[in-house]
Amino acid sequence: MTVVIAVPSSLDDLTFESVLDQLALHPADAKVIIDARHATFATPYGLTALLTLAQTRAEKAEFLPPENPDTVSYWARAGFFRYAEELFDVRGHVPRPRSAGESDVLLEVTPVTKSDDVHGVVERIQERAASILLNKLHLESRATMGFAMTLSEACQNIVEHAGRGGWVMVQAYNYRRRLGGRFVVVIAVCDAGVGFRSSLESGQRRPLSDRWDDAVALEAAVVNGVSRYGDPGRGQGLKGIRGYVHRWEGKLSVRSGTARIALIPSWDDDVPRREGLAFFPGAQLQITIPEKVSAVA
Repeated sequence: MTVVIAVPSSLDDLTFESVLDQLALHPADAKVIIDARHATFATPYGLTALLTLAQTRAEKAEFLPPENPDTVSYWARAGFFRYAEELFDVRGHVPRPRSAGESDVLLEVTPVTKSDDVHGVVERIQERAASILLNKLHLESRATMGFAMTLSEACQNIVEHAGRGGWVMVQAYNYRRRLGGRFVVVIAVCDAGVGFRSSLESGQRRPLSDRWDDAVALEAAVVNGVSRYGDPGRGQGLKGIRGYVHRWEGKLSVRSGTARIALIPSWDDDVPRREGLAFFPGAQLQITIPEKVSAVA
């Protein structure tokens, strides 16, 4: 039996849950068709999460690309099909992958498996990101260094904790849904590795609590700064990310297993904690840095 999974027209960190909800109704080894024909928009999280999903399937899933020419063109510019054609059985014609120099995306979908990949990611994006942060987001110049650190730490989390490779993408665009057209920069980092709960367990860093599940593990790591490393100074990446996001009134959301935690600024109305979600291995992180309010008068 073949199962058709419908991708929503607008694919982001929240609507991607509908894809996982559909998959959860069927056996892990079911033959699957991921139907994205009606998709018209996707965030960096949506694209990297789709590739992460492909890594979790025992049998290669078929993939039906968007029918909207603008959408499929953007996905190609974002580098999605460069890797989707390796992980999915892609049906139909898709635009040829473009070189990095031809893309208007800050950082195209990029695989991360080792520390050298992280250094390459930061080097590739630093100059372009600096221009965006200063001229579009109107942040102070010191925001540039913190942005590079935040991007590096988010990617390094894959290397140190995932146990397998992951994906990163960075894009800047107008955010109409929450900010009325203000400019934002979005970082998405997704992997299908061991996840936060197993990572903390491997370092015997489980908090002393009667309850232990994905939500408690996420709260321990993201909110309370617990790391699998017992050594002082180790595993402080999320703390640094939290500090940067808070300083520039951004948003951080982290999903792992069956739970999701979000640190929410005043301009967003997301839910801080979600539990009982459809299981998805690994960790999926999104950072959103908005244009400075005082610059939008």
